[in-house]
Amino acid sequence: MTTALTAAIAAVLAPIPARAEDPAAQRLVVDLGERTGAFRGAASGALYGLSDEGVPSDNTLEPLRLTTVNQKPPAGAQHPNGDALVVAAPFFRNGGQYIQINVQDMYAQWTYENVGGVIPCNQVCFDNYMQKLAWVVDQVSKSPYADRIVYVPFNEPDGIWYNTGTGNAAQYQTRMNALMNHWKAAVEYIREHHKGARVMGTNDAVFRARNYGDFLTFARDNDVLPDFVSWHQLDSSGLNPQHANYFRTNYQTYRALERERGIDPIPININEYGGNRDLTVPGQLVQYVSMFEEAKVDAGGKAYWTAAGLLGGDVVETNKPGGGWWFYKMYADMAGGDTVKVTPPAATTIDKLEAIASIDDRRRQARIVAGGGTATDFDVVINDIDEKLFGEKVNVTLAATMWSGQNSDAPPPVVLLDKDFTPENGSLVIPVRGLGVNGSGGPNIDLMSAYEIVLSPGGAGTREPVRLPWRGSYEAELATITAGTISTFGTPSNWNAAATSGTRHVGALTQNDSAVTFGVDVPKAGAYKLSILYGNQTGQPAQQVLTVNGGAARFVDYQATLNFQWRTRKDVVVQLEAGANQIRLAKSHPELGTAAGQATLDRIDLEPALTGPATRHYEAERSQTKGEVAYEYDQPKQSQAGFLTLKRGGEAMFTVYAEEDGYYDLEFRHNSPGRPGSVTADIGLDRRAVKGAVLRAAPGGGAYWTTDRHRMFLSAGVNRVTVEPTGPAPVRLDRVSVTQATSGPRPVQSIEAESATRSGSAAVGNHGHASGGKYVEQIGQGPQNRLALQVDVDKAGDYLLVVHYANDERKTGHVYNADIISRPIDISVNDGDSTRYWFKNTWSWGNWWARGVPVSLKAGTNTIILYNDPAKGAKAPGCPAPCISELDSQWAPSLDKFDIAPVRVG
Repeated sequence: MTTALTAAIAAVLAPIPARAEDPAAQRLVVDLGERTGAFRGAASGALYGLSDEGVPSDNTLEPLRLTTVNQKPPAGAQHPNGDALVVAAPFFRNGGQYIQINVQDMYAQWTYENVGGVIPCNQVCFDNYMQKLAWVVDQVSKSPYADRIVYVPFNEPDGIWYNTGTGNAAQYQTRMNALMNHWKAAVEYIREHHKGARVMGTNDAVFRARNYGDFLTFARDNDVLPDFVSWHQLDSSGLNPQHANYFRTNYQTYRALERERGIDPIPININEYGGNRDLTVPGQLVQYVSMFEEAKVDAGGKAYWTAAGLLGGDVVETNKPGGGWWFYKMYADMAGGDTVKVTPPAATTIDKLEAIASIDDRRRQARIVAGGGTATDFDVVINDIDEKLFGEKVNVTLAATMWSGQNSDAPPPVVLLDKDFTPENGSLVIPVRGLGVNGSGGPNIDLMSAYEIVLSPGGAGTREPVRLPWRGSYEAELATITAGTISTFGTPSNWNAAATSGTRHVGALTQNDSAVTFGVDVPKAGAYKLSILYGNQTGQPAQQVLTVNGGAARFVDYQATLNFQWRTRKDVVVQLEAGANQIRLAKSHPELGTAAGQATLDRIDLEPALTGPATRHYEAERSQTKGEVAYEYDQPKQSQAGFLTLKRGGEAMFTVYAEEDGYYDLEFRHNSPGRPGSVTADIGLDRRAVKGAVLRAAPGGGAYWTTDRHRMFLSAGVNRVTVEPTGPAPVRLDRVSVTQATSGPRPVQSIEAESATRSGSAAVGNHGHASGGKYVEQIGQGPQNRLALQVDVDKAGDYLLVVHYANDERKTGHVYNADIISRPIDISVNDGDSTRYWFKNTWSWGNWWARGVPVSLKAGTNTIILYNDPAKGAKAPGCPAPCISELDSQWAPSLDKFDIAPVRVG
């Protein structure tokens, strides 16, 4: 049995004829000549996608070009974080356009306390609501973000307070009358007390033509039409063309309701979409986003089923991208163009192949993002390729982003194809083949992936052959199971259970003889990276015993996860023989005893272990740009398809991925005219200037392209690297290549928290998974309870302080959300003013994560003080109960160790 992707990869890399569709493959057609409107790009938002300043990081926000998110009102009691006015600064500085606030999230309970005690909401109920609305309007209207906040007065009134989803005609009329009268009063109050304010509604959980028709009639006749119309598309029926809740049907029905009433089209926001089976899964998300982009609606956004601050699950920890994040980056990269007609294969069932396609005349690029609903091969047929725009030859790249689990980071999309083709009669056929042939004989996992095709002018430049490593995937439920239970999750009928590879996992591995044994075949003997996709809800790190071919046993440690269905990846290296091998994960072993805790198993992946650092290339013509930038494709020695010409005021931003915190060599390939050695462009990292990081003009008489190399400290996950010209001469930028530094200067100092100076209540604790087995806790409730680090450095400059910490503070009591709480640290350097940073919940007091924060140090000895002063926290005095008047935790997280490194070396 083959376990590799060899056949699939060979099919991708083989020459692609202009017209050679596989009769057995599905066929998706893109017509570049039929434009369907300006690219909207507004479907990337999330409900409670941001929780605090810096959670998630700016690095994860800006590249997605977010339009809108949905947050709680100031001091809202529904959740402990996600306050709209708190997260407004990071959202808007990273390009966001507007924030929605659910006014009813002022209430503490789900589904919102109805103090009147009856359905529909009576006068007692509504008076209580209006008191809260008045507070919210007062706070928002006085904020610097007042013109960018959109009020959502009621949330899911078809089921909450008014129950207008009833099938009883008499009850419906009574309830709808109450809702409409309350809508009128609320909207009039908002518009009177917040001039120019925008409102959104009615925000039903399910679209019903009856409800929205009556709403539009009432709102038109009473001059209270909303600025946005909104509803939710939560369960899987929204993806089913045969179901009454299918989004495309809902959209067409709604627009007809407007026309019938003589109402001009009102912008639509699907402000909650997707179930747990959809979130984080590129192949599911593309199905929703393709429909929203086709209709040019906003979607802000992904539903909030688990925890805040994750952008709907697409950001891991604080700064790491999941597979879903890379899908939304593909989507964001279409900005600036026009969408074009896409014809997917005819489908009458839920989960189907869909795509978004765009063309950009300025960049001379076309982009297609496709996926979903298919475990079989498919062909993308691209018609009406304009020779005037692309030339006689067209460069085609094909890349894939795979599902990485709910809490595992993912590297950039895997490039499967990079080749020039000559269209035949203006058309090309691009075959898309499997990325994940399941070695255990189970279903192909490609249906969870999304694929990106980029077309640009070809015929010039150099191409590096695409070489992909062997890779095999094996489902736990198809392995040999001893004393374990197979459970099914994430199917259309179980749409709000977490996504699972193959829709099943193996759990209840709690007996001494519990084990899952995988039979695997590899092409040759050697070291392989074994990636284990697991869940661990024990609240502490857990273990299993790993053996290979009955050899020496060892424990594998698993961090805690949010629940047993949430997948995190654990990577270990194993030695395998050529051909058949057995990999066993068990509860116990005679030599080691019983493993701690328990974990569920979803899937394992295998690929050859790296023997050295890999280099990632980031092509300039694929970067995100602004200002005076030209895209060019005519240099014979350019890398890949093209390059950029940056003029003064122009910028190229590269989203650079780092596997772990540490030093990386960044090599910039460019052509910069000027006096030899003179500075032609500045290089920035994470929107901060980096002293000494510049491009310089090369000596004359050399090669057309020259390189400048800089060693910089990157944060694990994504980093923003920018290039901006400094003078009047244009800078031609070809690409940036990034390699992890494994030799040479890497001046990182590490300090154990327990070795630092403690004051006040700060105390040393013990934990087996902390560095050195110890950590420091009880820092908070004032600057007197603190930790002080003494750091000696040779040079003054900008440094990154990487804080290793644990935090599992939570608010309890919500029906389904894990109300995690970020803890802040106030950091002061050399008695200067302190800066507050937030550290996201780590799911367990035994999970030790890291977040880097910038500090400026002087040459010699520096003192860095860490504490939590509640007086510096955000507050909302006078808010109507129940509310959260103290918005920040009074305690810092538990602190394990610190790494201090200069941002740039050299």
